[in-house]
Amino acid sequence: MRTVPTTILLLLLLLALPPAPAVALTDDGLALLAFKAAVTDDPASVLAKWSESDADPCRWPGVTCANISSQPRVVGLAVAGKNVAGYIPSELGSLLFLRRLNLHDNRLSGGIPPALSNASSLHSIFLYNNALTGKLPMALCDLPRLQNIDVSRNSLSGELPLDLRNCRSLQRLIVSRNTFSGEVPAGVWPELSSLQQLDLSSNAFNGSIPPDLGQLPKLSGTLNLSHNQFSGIVPPELGRLPATVTLDLRFNNLSGAIPQTGSLASQGPTAFLNNPALCGFPLQVACRAVPPPTQSPPPQNTSSSTASASNDSQHQPIKSSLIALISVADAAGVALVGIILVYIYWKVKDRREGRRGRGRAIAEDDDDDDRNKGLCGCIWGRRDRGWADGSSDDEEEGDGKCSGADGELVAIDRGFRMELDELLRSSAYVLGKGGKGIVYKVVVGNGSTPVAVRRLGGGGGGAERCKEFRAEARAMGRVRHPNVVRLRAYYWSPDEKLVVTDFVGNGNLATALRG
Repeated sequence: MRTVPTTILLLLLLLALPPAPAVALTDDGLALLAFKAAVTDDPASVLAKWSESDADPCRWPGVTCANISSQPRVVGLAVAGKNVAGYIPSELGSLLFLRRLNLHDNRLSGGIPPALSNASSLHSIFLYNNALTGKLPMALCDLPRLQNIDVSRNSLSGELPLDLRNCRSLQRLIVSRNTFSGEVPAGVWPELSSLQQLDLSSNAFNGSIPPDLGQLPKLSGTLNLSHNQFSGIVPPELGRLPATVTLDLRFNNLSGAIPQTGSLASQGPTAFLNNPALCGFPLQVACRAVPPPTQSPPPQNTSSSTASASNDSQHQPIKSSLIALISVADAAGVALVGIILVYIYWKVKDRREGRRGRGRAIAEDDDDDDRNKGLCGCIWGRRDRGWADGSSDDEEEGDGKCSGADGELVAIDRGFRMELDELLRSSAYVLGKGGKGIVYKVVVGNGSTPVAVRRLGGGGGGAERCKEFRAEARAMGRVRHPNVVRLRAYYWSPDEKLVVTDFVGNGNLATALRG
């Protein structure tokens, strides 16, 4: 009889014990659960392991945490390329230490919540390739560390407001392939001095291109304004952009002569294609006695703009087939000139070898005279006559002997005035690399004399190779053809070969054919 009361007593004691404490999810975890609740379709079950029974969300897929003040806080959310559908909840703005929001390549719809501006540590927002709609909230510019915004390939609309200038830390702004419209505001871009990448392409922007886009000193890569409805002239102020910036102004309604100022002068023809009323270099459309503008004109009234549009409509767009035909014809001309040069070279070489066999003793005496004069490197010769004035073959035999350790910059064109030290001190950057060496663009003096310098490697081969190189340079220096770049000078030494030609800023054949 005593066992029954004992059992009842034990049960009463167990019931009297306090329950086990429940695990409380952190505030960051609750904010992420709000995003999970906003997802209507998760085909890859990426968010299946997000559970409110966990103490914190730091082990959830796509979530990155860091210990801040001895507490785990969410600093990154990356649910990209998972094909999830739903919307972006405003609760994500309560993630005070979130630095990177990466939700690109999904099926998210709805608008971008302005409440994201409450995530004060946010510096990168990647929402591209979704189905987002509405306007780009300018409240995001209240984020003090915001550096990257990429909302391309969505359905965002509206205008770019003047408040965009408050995003002073912005480095990349990519809004391409949306439905933004209206004029791009002036007065914004001088405030974004840290901007490195700007892509406004494939929208419905109209009006003129703001001249102060040329006041982006750190811009690099491509300034892409293509596939819009921009009108008016190409602002000459864009020539102030760094020389490494490539412009893309295709498929707009720009008109007038293309300015030849600063970096604009080095743009290829593909930068301006499909603007029916544009003319001048580098396009093959001649301007009708209208010089390129030197600065942007003041805003015009409606009547004058209408008259200008009617005049500009008379120009015809350049066709891609015409560019291809011109390029093929140029290539054929260059090939023909090359064959002629090779033929001339072998004829000259055979003649020199025949004369060397008949008078080797005389040649040795001539070499002794050259040594006594202290000449070194490949120079014009005793008669001091340049090849550009059409020297005879006899003068070639009198050229100086190639010897010594130091080279000399030899000017083939009389109009070329440049010393080797000046050439080496000038600013230069690489235009391209190929099987025949590296080509540099060298800007000499005040920047008005750009030349192209091809570095062919070490000289080597001794005096005989130097004489052959000199004969080739002489033959090339005599050629005058619109499709052959003019040879200005050359340099030979045992450890270096340089060829100096005119700089041609039209880009290359591959770019003209394929863009």
